[in-house]
Amino acid sequence: MGVHTDIRLADQGGKDADPAFRADVLNGLAQRQKAVPARWFYDRTGSELFERITSLPEYYPTRTETGLLKAHAAEVAEIVGPGRAVVEFGSGSSVKTPLLLGQMDAAAYVPIDISGDFLRQSSAELAAKFPDLPVIPIEADFMKPVALPASVRGFAMLGFFPGSTIGNMVPRTAVDLLRSMRATLGDRSHLLIGVDRVKDIGRLVAAYDDAEGVTARFNLNLLTRINRELDGTIPVDRFRHVARWNAEWNRIEMHLEAVEDVMFDVSGRPVAMRRGETIHTENSHKYTPNQARLMLQASGWSPGAQWSDPEADFLILLAEATEYRSAP
Repeated sequence: MGVHTDIRLADQGGKDADPAFRADVLNGLAQRQKAVPARWFYDRTGSELFERITSLPEYYPTRTETGLLKAHAAEVAEIVGPGRAVVEFGSGSSVKTPLLLGQMDAAAYVPIDISGDFLRQSSAELAAKFPDLPVIPIEADFMKPVALPASVRGFAMLGFFPGSTIGNMVPRTAVDLLRSMRATLGDRSHLLIGVDRVKDIGRLVAAYDDAEGVTARFNLNLLTRINRELDGTIPVDRFRHVARWNAEWNRIEMHLEAVEDVMFDVSGRPVAMRRGETIHTENSHKYTPNQARLMLQASGWSPGAQWSDPEADFLILLAEATEYRSAP
């Protein structure tokens, strides 16, 4: 999908808004298939709603991955060895992180997250659990290169990317991100990554459209954020949450569908949507183990140990930075 940039929009509406947020929203709403990147879900309300989603009965990924980490974190620690700086990409509330750090003799913990308030709160809570461990939070968009603090650059790194966040990206972007992580973490690094596996479509749809409606509120909160931060006039009550399976791309898609014709402004730009037209807000790609390993190999990582649950719902893989070579 082609995206254009209009630099004149930077000073329109919501003066304190993140310019990248404004650009992504305005560019996305100008497309034939309107879209807003999923990373903008996570204001404070969005982050809190997502934490509620992770405990819903339909949402299997969090509890399954948590069980895998409880069972296998000690093996991970044995393979990578002591004295590593653990760098978590998109740390959220860091619920799973203590399961890993509790088994490791880590030199430092560096959580990276785009939601600053949430990051600081979760970092403080984790520092209280591990008082002897340096905790160095970085508020940043990990989709772009991140400069690690000088205090940890001498250590070998263990990247931690749980939650199947890699599934939010189309394969090309996923490979680009994993390559960026390889560059950030360095030659002696390892990466522990969670991947959601292909399974029954009914279970997948239910996981993204729960009976309680928490995921719907999470999705619709994006419109509320746009109204608040970008001087939007979106009639939120004229949209509904939609989750559907896209077989061609092997993914669940989340959309916000207009239930009637609507017109609104965002940062002074008018937008019109017809009934049934949608704003595409998230993808969640599902992988087989072989597909996941191939994706890592294409990104400068050599997959090693992997662990899955008895129901084959979820997979965690430990990969090592591939040595750069100039010839086959």
